[in-house]
Amino acid sequence: MHRTAALLLLVAGLAACGTPQEQCIRNATRELRTLDRLIAEQQATLARGYGYERREVMHHEWQICDDWVAGTPRRMCFEPVWDTVKEPVAIDPAAEQRKLDGLLARRKALLAQAEPAIAACKAQFPE
Repeated sequence: MHRTAALLLLVAGLAACGTPQEQCIRNATRELRTLDRLIAEQQATLARGYGYERREVMHHEWQICDDWVAGTPRRMCFEPVWDTVKEPVAIDPAAEQRKLDGLLARRKALLAQAEPAIAACKAQFPE
């Protein structure tokens, strides 16, 4: 039973990698996918009317100390912990629209470059 589960996990992991054609296309369009994600974020910011700023904040938590010696009782320490918080910030809609326009123009140029690469992947790795 244990071997069967391990084999199923291995097969599932390999299947997630994709066919050679899919891997080739994924590599050829990596930057395009990044741009698509940035475009979606920019459109959401414009639709909301405000953006988000991430910053690191520190707080303290009680944790088991790292300096434990065998045979002694464990003790607690008040340790610093860093968290990333997302806070709303005001935006300049005109500047954000210019950013979006720039991203869309870059996407159009990248798409023109990616189309021959995708066709080459399909020719090299027919399914």
